[in-house]
Amino acid sequence: MKLSEGVEAAIHCAAALTGMEEGATMPGAALAEQFGLSSSYLLKHLNALVAAGIFESVPGPTGGYRLARAAEEISLFDIVLAIEGPQPAFRCGEIRQRGPARLPASAYVKPCGINAAMLRAEKAYRAALAAERLSDIVAEYLAEADPRSVAANCAFVARHQRVQKTPFSKR
Repeated sequence: MKLSEGVEAAIHCAAALTGMEEGATMPGAALAEQFGLSSSYLLKHLNALVAAGIFESVPGPTGGYRLARAAEEISLFDIVLAIEGPQPAFRCGEIRQRGPARLPASAYVKPCGINAAMLRAEKAYRAALAAERLSDIVAEYLAEADPRSVAANCAFVARHQRVQKTPFSKR
């Protein structure tokens, strides 16, 4: 199974946003810089994550992106679905019904066994991705990654997050 680079970028961006202060945002350009991607390339994936309700886009000079819900509520399947769409990876073209040995349509009443097997595999793959939570991936990274990598990523997020100022309440 081959997924686009956009899936990798989306998961990394989501993981980066988990490290921000509550209510803070990060500009798309900073996320693109962090992962060495072009801003225009990443923007289409960020917009897909917003449309899927995974990210929230905040307009304005202090705007940017943040998670729309808690990392515990975001699965890898949510992100893959947002970037790749709902279609199964394998799409049966019924090629068994082509070529010089093809038979009349009445010979193909049963579903294609190859398609059925691929759809079972797809179901298992999707279930496995749905069980993987963004929060667990981030926790594992923080616990097991090289401390230099963790420090560098945390410093990047701290430098580039835009903390939203709340107005003073009158008492």
